[in-house]
Parts: sequence; C-alpha cells; structure tokens
Amino acid sequence: MSDEEEYEVETIIEKRTRKGKTEYLVKWKGWENPDDNTWEPIENLESSEELIKEYERTHGGGEKPAEKKPAPKPAEKRKSTAAAPEAKKPKQQKPKGFARNLTAEKIIGATNDPGELYFLIKWMGNEEADLVPAKEANIRIPQIVIKFYEERLNWYEDEDKNKKED
Repeated sequence: MSDEEEYEVETIIEKRTRKGKTEYLVKWKGWENPDDNTWEPIENLESSEELIKEYERTHGGGEKPAEKKPAPKPAEKRKSTAAAPEAKKPKQQKPKGFARNLTAEKIIGATNDPGELYFLIKWMGNEEADLVPAKEANIRIPQIVIKFYEERLNWYEDEDKNKKED
C-alpha cells in the first residue's frame, strides 16, 4: 500500500446521504476546477476527521453522518483507493462539434492552435458554439467554409491601380 497515491483534502464543501451512506463533497488541494471536486464516503476521509468536524460544526442541523467522524482540515490527507478520487478518472464529457449532430449555421471565427486551424461554429437553434478542426469542417460543411472565407476577402488590387493612376 505504500506506493498508493495520496490526495490532500483542502476543504469539505457539502454533505449528502446516498443509499443510507453519508458522503462529503471534497475540494482537493491543487485541483482548482470545481469539476474536480468529488463526493467521497466517510470511510475515504479517515485522515480528514478535523475537517469533517469543522464542517459539521459550521453547518450543524443538517444531515447527521452515518458514522460520527470529524470535519477535515485543509492540509489533511487520505490514501487514494482504486476508484478515488472520482475526479481523477476520465470524465464522460458531453459531445462537442459535429458529434452533437446539430446543423452548422455559420462559422463565426477562426483560431490557429499551433499547427492546426480551428473554426468556431454556431449551430442552428443552439446558443453554444464549438471549436472544430478546419480539416473536418472543410469536408463536412464546405459551402459554409467557402462563405466564411468569401466574407473576409479583401480586394486591394483595384484600389492600388486607382492610386497609381492618380
């Protein structure tokens, strides 16, 4: 067990009872994205008893823990289990881009990630736009790509000739 990773609990955010077991929503030290917070059963937080006690003291009157364990402190640690913390596992993400099976309305912008061009695509009937690789957009929505480029063409040739003639 000595080579198991340890994750440090920064604070306890919330408490719930699920299937008769008490769980605490944990904010992990060094993990700033709220998506990385995880619900942990009390048995996974054995070394965070002071933080649990603190949580219970400040949020008293709520659910009672299944096992009376103290509230965690910011620098307390616990051993990780094979499944913990849940936030460290790959999360199932919602589909992006063409995987959303929406109809592209227009390209509203472009960006160049080192080595690859991406289009920001607005979808019909949807407020959320997605960045999509230009290689994929060129194949799936060529007319919209052409329109995007046409709208941004600058014709300097005629202007330059007129200046030379003056």
